[in-house]
Order: sequence, then C-alpha cells, then structure tokens
Amino acid sequence: MRVLHVGKFYPPYRGGMEVFLADLICEQRRQGIDAHALVHGDPLPADPPWVQRIPVQFNLVYAPMAMGFRRALRRAIDQIKPDVLHLHMPNNSALWALTLPSARKVPWVVHWHSDVVVSNIKWSVALAYLLYRPFEQALLERAQQIFATSPPYLKASSALRAWTDKCDVVPLGINLREASVDAQTISKTPSFWRADTQFRLLSVGRLTYYKGFETLIHAVSTLPGVELLIVGSGELQETLEELISNVTPHGAQPATRLLGAVDEAQKHALLAQCDLFCLASRERTEAFGVVLLEAMQHARPCLVTDLPGSGMPWVVSRAQCGLHVPFEDVDAWRSSIARLHHDPALRHRLGKAGYEALHQHFSISPCERTAALHYRAMTSSSQPVQPTRRLMVVIATHNNAADIAHLIQRVRGLVNAAVLVVDNRSTDATCHLAEQYGAKVLRPLLAMTTWGSLQTGIRHALAQGYASVITIDAEGRYEVEELPTLINTDSEADMAVGYFATSNSLPRRAAWQWFRWVTGLGLRDFVSGFRFYNHAAMQVAALAEATLLDYQDIGTLLLMKREGKRIAEVPLAMHTPKIDRSKIFRSWAYAARYMVVSTLLSIAHGRPALRAKKITKNV
Repeated sequence: MRVLHVGKFYPPYRGGMEVFLADLICEQRRQGIDAHALVHGDPLPADPPWVQRIPVQFNLVYAPMAMGFRRALRRAIDQIKPDVLHLHMPNNSALWALTLPSARKVPWVVHWHSDVVVSNIKWSVALAYLLYRPFEQALLERAQQIFATSPPYLKASSALRAWTDKCDVVPLGINLREASVDAQTISKTPSFWRADTQFRLLSVGRLTYYKGFETLIHAVSTLPGVELLIVGSGELQETLEELISNVTPHGAQPATRLLGAVDEAQKHALLAQCDLFCLASRERTEAFGVVLLEAMQHARPCLVTDLPGSGMPWVVSRAQCGLHVPFEDVDAWRSSIARLHHDPALRHRLGKAGYEALHQHFSISPCERTAALHYRAMTSSSQPVQPTRRLMVVIATHNNAADIAHLIQRVRGLVNAAVLVVDNRSTDATCHLAEQYGAKVLRPLLAMTTWGSLQTGIRHALAQGYASVITIDAEGRYEVEELPTLINTDSEADMAVGYFATSNSLPRRAAWQWFRWVTGLGLRDFVSGFRFYNHAAMQVAALAEATLLDYQDIGTLLLMKREGKRIAEVPLAMHTPKIDRSKIFRSWAYAARYMVVSTLLSIAHGRPALRAKKITKNV
C-alpha cells in the first residue's frame, strides 16, 4: 500500500498539524505502509527520501503560496504511484489535486484538521474564505472519505455539513512508542521560571489572533506568586510584549514572559516542570489542540476555553484531565487558576487521569489503524489482495491484561506467525500490553460478539494477504500450546476445529447431541474458538452472510459445509483445566433457546433430516 500525504508543513516546523502528520507517517511506515509526504518549506539536508518540501515564495492571509506545488504534486503521483491520496486540510495547495487528471484517478482521503473559520476578529480571513470555499467544497465532493477529529467539531462544521455521510470521527494521536525527550535530559534542564514563583503556568502556540493569549496575560497580572510562560513566535510578538508591559505595575516583575520558539527538548522540559497547562483559544480555528496531548504525556492538568464547536474541551472532558473556562472571561480564568493553585490534590488527580487517557485513547496507533482500514476499503474493490504471507494468529479479547502478554509470547515462541489482537472494548491495559509485546491491535468502536471480533480479524488477515488464520478466544488460554498440531491439518481440511476432551454439563451434552442430528456434522465440540482456516475458508468466513450468523458455532460451520469446504475436528491435549463459563449451557432454558435457533439455521441451510428427505448436494 502506497500513500501520498499532502500537508502544509513538516517538522522541524512546529505546530499540532505538523507533529501529527510526522507521527502518523512514521507509524504507517512502521506498519508496512509506504507513506510519503509533500509539504511546503525549504528542503533540509536531514530530510528522509519520503519527505519532499516545496519552497514558499510568500504568504497570503496566513496561507503559504508555493508556485511549484502543482508541478511537484503531479511528479510525486507519477513517481510514487500512490494507492491513496491523503489530503490534510485546511491547505490551499491541496486544491491543486482538483486540476490533475492523475490525481483524480486515485482515491482521496481528506483529513479535516480545522475549518477556515469566518473570523470575527480578522476580516481578511473572512474575505479570503469567500474565494477559497468553492474549491474546498469541490475537494470534499471528490473525496471518498473525510476524517473529522472530534464529534463536536464535525457537528459544528458548516463546511462538512453536506458531506456527513462520508465522515468518520478519528481523534488525533501522538507517538508514545518513543519518548521525545528522555527523563534524564528533562531532570538536568534548569527551570525556566523564576525562583520565587509559587505556581508555574505554561501555554504553547503561535502568537496569532485566535490563541487568546491576551486573556491569560490579563488573568495572571494580579495573581500573586503566579508566573505564566508563553512559548511560540508569530505576528503578535510586539503587541503582546506591549500588553504585558501595560498590565505590569510600575517597579514589579511581569507575571508573563514570552520565550519565543524553543526546541523539542526545551518544550518537553517546560511541560514537565509546569504546574498547569493553559490553552485560552477563542475561535474554532483551534480544532483539537495536539499540545494538550503533550501536556497529558507529562501528567500535567489542563485548563482550556470552553469553546463551542471546538474539539479542545471535548479532549479535556474525555480524558478528564482538566477544567473548562468560558472564553475571554478574564475573571473566570483568574478564579480557575487560583483554585488549581491551592488544590494540589485536584491537580494530581487530573494529571494522572490525563496520562492514563492518553495511552488508552490518544496514541497514534488507533489513528493509524483506522486510516489503514479506510484505505483498504477504498482500494479493495479494484485491487483484490492475493495471499503473500503464511499465517496470522487472531486473538479475540476483553480485559485480559493479566494474560495477554504471556499469550502473545507463547504464540511467538511456538510458531512463526503475525499476531493480531481484536479487542472488544477493554477498560484495562490489554491493548497497551499487546502492542508493547509486538502484536497489532484492532479496537472496533462498537461492542462485538466473540464471533464478530474473530471475523474482523479474519477479514483483516485477508486484506493483508495472509494465506491462513488461526483464531483464539482469549478465554481459552491453554489452547496456544497446541498451535503446531492445529497448523498441521492444512493438507487435510479447509477448516479445523480444536477439540479438548473435558466433562460438560448435562444441558450441554444434550444440546450437542441435538446439533449433530440437525446439522449432520459429527463434531464433538461445536463451540471451540480455537480454529484453523485456510485461504478458501477465510473467504467464506468473511462473507456478509457469515456476519449475520451470530450463533457462529453452528451457523459458520453450516456455511462452510454449504460451500463445500472440508471440516475436520482435531483432538488436542488440554494443558490447563477449562471452566465452562457459558451461561447458555448451564441451564436447560438457555440450552433450549440455543437449540431452537440452531435448528432454524439448519432449516435455512437445507439440512436433509428437516426437509422431508429432499436431499440436495449442498447442506
């Protein structure tokens, strides 16, 4: 899979959009996607070959104008031959894709980082948008998929209103695999705040009209023992310096200092050293606030504007990492800062919650996985994937943090196979541990049955070009020891079901005897989640019809038989006593209901014993 990202800038240019783009591309390349970036800026000697910068001649209403961008985009498409064009908006240069025939032959994903807000503060932005909007809407019309970064932003965006059927909410994330700056470097960095400062505030962002730094400067000017440091550069540098001077009493030290641009090490040292991170943005141009995730990375509490239609307060609410303040309300900001100053327990609680939420919801991995699924959905119809890899082990799990690491390690130790964990809304560290031990993790947004999770894994393996799959329900942890035995059935059957001899309840034994009669399948265990599928069986299991067979133990087996696939049951040794956790087979009422549904499935699939001996070839 080859993907060409068209962005505004790329690090070392500093900005949330740029940090996210770099992290996304690095994660995609780590996952095997051949991702490239075409952005504005002067080429740098250290640039990797997959980053191309196009020089900017001038800026027009905050938009970089690069005369060679159209030519560079055409050349990049011709050379890279991308399967997907991923356009990061707002970005005036991305509009060139509308004019290139080669671009129109490629599926488009639009990543909607922010509206071009019709500003009440900057009339020039409002005027420029009148010219920009028709081309923006043409781009959205042409796109196959649109990613919005938060539910509130999608709901409030007038630009996306006509295209909500194409939109999916994909929250931004940051790279947590590699620390930007190690703890030792941070600990050795001297404090940037004055020695007599009692409460250290930090804000980071470009010094521009929508960031609301004026509100913060006024709020802290009368708070004793509080010092605010603002990191960033921009066109308001002199204006803000003048404001700081005006609100500072004669002979006193200013409560706010502008530090200008800093490097990554200094930024993370500041985040680690501050007591409170503040973001006072006053327009929806602040759509998400990636810097909030960086503050959460250092377990810092956050204080943000409760800005209607922005994703910024949504991030803080979902992470439970801070408080909201009405925008441009200086008294409210002053009161909230004072509250957090004098309540260290609250600050600690908010910081800890943010750190945990970051790892659960806002790492770059879920974002990459969602993007990859959409890429494959857009390209699969015209480009079927042929099997090029041998085996994938799919593990369905829910809250298995205590065992998932050992399970993955045993799989790796026993067979040469990729491991995919399909997580059903775990609330513990299952996903984090699975990724840490080298598994790929899928986290469907909706709750799923065990079969739904396993089928998702099978479909993923097909899309990735795997020739065979073994499925494991994580509740059957002992089964992993028998992986080599199950794999050896490849030449004997299209699908093999692992059978572990154990004593079962009377309702279960009765139900299975009924299943054998109505289905014609001579299996001893109908519910084992430990199964082998070759490529032909994977294709059957991935069918839409199989999706509807929620009682997968019977329905999928019948579907396999109807399609003429060979089914084998493999007796396996049981290494750990298995407990019958299924409520279905612990009472006659549940067993009877299951038997009725299975009977109906058998009738639908033409079981001979139930069709008045009108025997057909397919069962």
